[in-house]
Amino acid sequence: MTANRPLRPIRLVAIGGGTGLSTLLKGLREDLVSAQPGISLTAIVTVSDDGKSSGRLREEFSVLPPGDIRNCLVALAGEDESMTQLFRHRFPGDGSIGGHSLGNLIILALTQMSGSFLKAIEQASEMLGINARILPATLENVDLIARVDHQLIKVR
Repeated sequence: MTANRPLRPIRLVAIGGGTGLSTLLKGLREDLVSAQPGISLTAIVTVSDDGKSSGRLREEFSVLPPGDIRNCLVALAGEDESMTQLFRHRFPGDGSIGGHSLGNLIILALTQMSGSFLKAIEQASEMLGINARILPATLENVDLIARVDHQLIKVR
């Protein structure tokens, strides 16, 4: 590299889902991105979750499952701990709201209000002071399928 040539910005992209991606993102935010301004971080998140709150919302409202997105939002959240705790809060009990994460319900509400899952993620990112992009891996309703002994089985 020559002295006259400017350094290219560093762009990090993390692809995944579940606990692994949110754990990685939290580490990147704490150890790398906050320490070196100018690093751009994008998370591409799987949207095939069908368990717990995400599965119920997905089935009842025909929306993409918000759980893994919510976990990434929380992992990348800014300094406002009260907002992060709100997104993490899970309602107790077995009633209609029991078991739901408030963050999932907020993402659902933002999706319904804006008519766009992408816009909802952007708005939630702003609410949490996130300086990164979070994108769903697809905007299609997808399931994980495995082939076992010549049969297709939906993976849970």
